[in-house]
Amino acid sequence: MDTEDADVSEGSQWKTIKHLLPYVWPSGRIDIKIRVVLSMAALVMAKVVTVWTPYAFKYATNSLSTADRATQIAFILPLYYILAYGLGRIMIVIFTQLRDAIFVTVAQRAVRELSLHIFCHLHALPLSFHLSRKTGGLARVISRGSLAIETIFRFSLFNTFPMIIEIAFVAVILVWSFGWMYSVVSLCMVAFYLLYTYFTTEWRINVRRAMNQADTDASTKAIDSLLNFETVKYFCNEEHEAKRFDASMAKYEKAAIKNWLSLTWLNIGQTICFTTGLILVMAMSAYAVIHEKATLGDFVLINALMIQLSMPLYLAGMTYREIKQGLIDVESMFALLLEHAAIKDSLSALPLEPGKGMIKFDRVSFSYDSDRMIIDDLSFTVQAGQTVALVGISGAGKSTISRLLYRFYEATKGKIFIDGQDIGNVTLSSLRAAIGIVPQDTVLFNDTIRYNILYGKPSASQEEIEEAAKMAQIHQFIVSLPKGYETIVGERGLKLSGGEKQRVAIARTILKDPPILVLDEATSALDSFTEKDIQEALRRVSYQRTTLVIAHRLSTVVEANEIIVLHAGRIAERGTHAALLSQNGIYKSMWERQREEVDEGTF
Repeated sequence: MDTEDADVSEGSQWKTIKHLLPYVWPSGRIDIKIRVVLSMAALVMAKVVTVWTPYAFKYATNSLSTADRATQIAFILPLYYILAYGLGRIMIVIFTQLRDAIFVTVAQRAVRELSLHIFCHLHALPLSFHLSRKTGGLARVISRGSLAIETIFRFSLFNTFPMIIEIAFVAVILVWSFGWMYSVVSLCMVAFYLLYTYFTTEWRINVRRAMNQADTDASTKAIDSLLNFETVKYFCNEEHEAKRFDASMAKYEKAAIKNWLSLTWLNIGQTICFTTGLILVMAMSAYAVIHEKATLGDFVLINALMIQLSMPLYLAGMTYREIKQGLIDVESMFALLLEHAAIKDSLSALPLEPGKGMIKFDRVSFSYDSDRMIIDDLSFTVQAGQTVALVGISGAGKSTISRLLYRFYEATKGKIFIDGQDIGNVTLSSLRAAIGIVPQDTVLFNDTIRYNILYGKPSASQEEIEEAAKMAQIHQFIVSLPKGYETIVGERGLKLSGGEKQRVAIARTILKDPPILVLDEATSALDSFTEKDIQEALRRVSYQRTTLVIAHRLSTVVEANEIIVLHAGRIAERGTHAALLSQNGIYKSMWERQREEVDEGTF
């Protein structure tokens, strides 16, 4: 699903807001709810003081216009109103800052909780999602969405609600102090202002979406290019990558320019709407003052009220714009939540009971789609403590078997058992805790060697880490490094050689200490000398463990208790190395071909 193409309809926006509400008003968190109530109380107080303050300005003006300047105390009354006016402005700021200080805990907690929810959900998504993801674009969607959460909360609670209160207060004051005509003119101005803001912002939303798409595309290309730095260098394609990145940035540049130009038209139109209403009510007030139906203080008061009204109106435009844009950003992130975790625990799932690790595939079939069967009616058993090897040409379904065992995918037909327990009826965490894997392409975290080994058992001691490293024949190499176990391995472990990375992966699996071991072509990418060292380490790891070996090089599986030859997802041959060679079948043909390649130096 392309999260950038999320539908931004009114219904989807309300659905997004509905998703956000539990984070700002969480059940069982009375402390958070109290903070929300207190911040809203401070908000209301700020607005009450805001509409009261202009009256002090009015009374100061009237007292100045009627004061007897010959008396010594003529300045006392105006000074009183001036001080009251100043105090009112100070209280507005105090209540506003108090509101923000109280609410910041609510907002930041919501950002944290939702970000954690998204993060955990991504880890729960099926392997198929992550195989097709664009890391850079996904990171940008999450980053923008997290930043937009606080924006939506602040602008919806602290701008939209206060604006409604202030407009209502001003409308009541105008009717009460000046007559209904002033209120009608002001409300008409507000209506035109908001309508213009709505339609213009709706038009600008598409521009914002184009900016997001271009930004995501540029980020995706940049991260993808940097992750494949060596490949770019191998083919001298720096200029090609620069052109691809620049093409995306050109789209962003065009959308950004259009965004700023549209903002200019929005601001101009808003100013015209507001100024027209301001001129009308000021003219009406001036007419009343000339005909002695109002005082000079009334003229000043109505100007102050209208100017006061301009702030929430200006914020109304910005609020709608920011909320709308924030909803786009958050909606893209929420679209990730619509991705369903295809593999999850059933309601009746129980932990896998500890056993010796016997594996049984019972007439298992699997296909990624209906057009092509990857595994077809496959049955075999790996006895506890034994080693069974799966061999065959590429595409025969060898690696798919390990993914089915891990329940990265569910079997289309048939069942898989561990120690007699159907893996579909046990919890994923207990199942995967019982299996250790050493893959062909070992990817390490950009952290220390210690952290990468410790990943197999986060609670392990330093002594356990070093013991695992010794068994994997990597300890002496680690201690020879200047920083030892604290050496940073680099992005995907690229600062280590292929053999070193494999040994770290083996040490990590040793530390996990699982009863079942899966070796998924763990040495096929290594040279012959390194492969022998790794094979020795793997023999130590697999000793007395149930081991499933997925291999391309047949020389690595000659000691297996049983070798299963796969062809088109079915078992073509099975037996020991010697028995298969005597059959003159597929296995013998593969063996002789690899021996020839070794003799010729091409393998």
